[in-house]
Amino acid sequence: MIDPIFEIIGLSAAFLTTSAFIPQVYKIYKEKNADGISLTMYVILFIGVLLWLIYGILIGSLSIIIANGITALLQLSIIIFKLKN
Repeated sequence: MIDPIFEIIGLSAAFLTTSAFIPQVYKIYKEKNADGISLTMYVILFIGVLLWLIYGILIGSLSIIIANGITALLQLSIIIFKLKN
């Protein structure tokens, strides 16, 4: 079991790092333009985040699971926008 204080720190970090992708997703959605986005970078990052998600599940860390689950969805939406446009 992970110390609750550690989880609070993890959840705070998760909120900040995950929410950093929201403006990018919004901008791409609003402008319907993903020309400046590197598909390779986002695919590699997406795979890394999926591995972090699996790791979080294996060790039972709520902060890692939440952060990487949401981040994976945000990155996947960027990848989809990039492929569609």
